Amino acid sequence: MTDPREVLIVRRLGLRDYESTWRAMQSFTDRRGADTADELWLLEHPPVYTLGKAGRPKHVIDPGGIPVIATDRGGQVTYHGPGQLIAYILLDLPRAGIGVKRLVQLLEQSVVALLRGYGIASSTRSHAPGVYVEGAKIAAVGLRVRRGCSFHGLALNVNLDLAPFSRIDPCGYPGLAVTAIAQLDAPTKIGPVGTGLAEQIARLLARCIIPV
Repeated sequence: MTDPREVLIVRRLGLRDYESTWRAMQSFTDRRGADTADELWLLEHPPVYTLGKAGRPKHVIDPGGIPVIATDRGGQVTYHGPGQLIAYILLDLPRAGIGVKRLVQLLEQSVVALLRGYGIASSTRSHAPGVYVEGAKIAAVGLRVRRGCSFHGLALNVNLDLAPFSRIDPCGYPGLAVTAIAQLDAPTKIGPVGTGLAEQIARLLARCIIPV
């Protein structure tokens, strides 16, 4: 029998509706038991703005026809759309021996390591979770923990239309610049980037990947 402390199930879900995926994460978290293996869901969302629990409507300047969904993750407002890699981490934190702050750091470090492999230098900020390239945000992190287990996760800009970010204050910061891997002469395909990101997350968690 596989020890759930040693594996990470990775699911590639393609393009999925935000709200139904959010409800699926909640359901998974509520149903899971002590022997449930942790999972990483890799996917994209159709265009949507999401407001975290700390989100303030004033940061949604002009959504136009893009829906705005108030959700239960941490953080402020952000945008999701095709060409952005979403990585939702469903992790039993006590079993993994880490806390929320460490998980945020781990997700950030996975992106920094991935980008380094593409020859892109990036950094993190202690006061503003996420990953930045020359001051522009390339990845956002927002988590929720329930019953000691995490869901939601990370959004990495790969090859997407960045214009919708100009209609919000990204992560609650007016004028915050946003960038994407494709703008930095690096890979533009979601699939290979997802593979690399999953490998970095699994490495930092000391897990073996089980692809589904």
